[in-house]
Amino acid sequence: MFLAWHEMRRSKLRFGLLTGAVGLLVFLILFQQALLGGLITQFIGAVRNQSADVLVFNDQARKNIEGSIILPEQAAAVAAVEGVAVASPLGESTFTVQADGSETDAVVFGYVLGGPGAPTTLSAGRLPTADGEAVASEKDEADGFGIGDTVTVLGPGGTLDLTVVGVARDLNYSVSPTMFTSFDTFAAAKRVRNGLAEGTAVLPSVLAVQVADGADAEAVVERIAAAVGGVEPLTRQQAVDGSPGVSSVRTSFGVILGLFYLVVPLVTGLFFLIVTFQKASALTLLRAIGARARTLVVALLVQVVLVMALGSLVAFGLYAGALQGVKNLGVRVEVMPVVVTSLVVLALALVTSLVAVRRVLRIDPLDATTGAGVHL
Repeated sequence: MFLAWHEMRRSKLRFGLLTGAVGLLVFLILFQQALLGGLITQFIGAVRNQSADVLVFNDQARKNIEGSIILPEQAAAVAAVEGVAVASPLGESTFTVQADGSETDAVVFGYVLGGPGAPTTLSAGRLPTADGEAVASEKDEADGFGIGDTVTVLGPGGTLDLTVVGVARDLNYSVSPTMFTSFDTFAAAKRVRNGLAEGTAVLPSVLAVQVADGADAEAVVERIAAAVGGVEPLTRQQAVDGSPGVSSVRTSFGVILGLFYLVVPLVTGLFFLIVTFQKASALTLLRAIGARARTLVVALLVQVVLVMALGSLVAFGLYAGALQGVKNLGVRVEVMPVVVTSLVVLALALVTSLVAVRRVLRIDPLDATTGAGVHL
């Protein structure tokens, strides 16, 4: 430990540059991960953070809730499947609304109050208890979707007022302001938007299913698929993962993150290998005067750990600062991703540094008596 720290103090510039490079690369990994999580949440947070265990789509919708419609006979058949405790209509559509004095697009989900499909990440206020009330996405509070605000649905059929009684975290859908209200209110909003007569039936987009106590959601999905024609049942996680656009975003970011995870350990391993070459004579002399190979290897590994730890601290500072500029994506500073990423990068760096360790172990103390240095 003393040898490692002493060398780092004497070569501040060299190790400082490496620490900065590692910090920048780890920061880029953390920032990309935060952007990925934020984008997916903005695309599909409303589906992820609602209470239904299973969502039943029309099989022609290709897992797109916007293009799905469930017929009454399909809803009745799903409700009769073993393991289904409750099967309630869940509607979803995009509306032109007026909020905070200006027009904008907003996504409205309608669920049966008290049933599956309610938002699960309420951060303030309460859930709707009557028609005309709604829970909105927390991210859009400043844009007229805060508690107590009135959001007006506009359309050829007139207007419909929704009063925001609660806000919830990570509730957006399709990167738009999102509200959860009663299914009857949702149906009324669709009639307003489409200019339909009062009382016109509005079909649900999907069915929100609560499985019976002790039942397995995946098993219920299989039963529904086998018993009911024309539908595609999915667990909540399957609906999130299969949503259009999510898999493409994950694949794109996965390639970028994979490259970063490859570059960081390669940079670290190459640096310590070059340093080992440069101080070959000094290492040979240390071995000749009695220093054990184990001592030199431990010193090398301690330097790797210190560089990666300091680099991770630099990365965390950059990460915390950068996220302040992308709050509109709903990303937050979280310690756990930093810890996990730092540990993964450290492990990879230790693996790549084994090449330098191997060179240290090959040092022959007798070379100090010939002036030949060390054979690398």
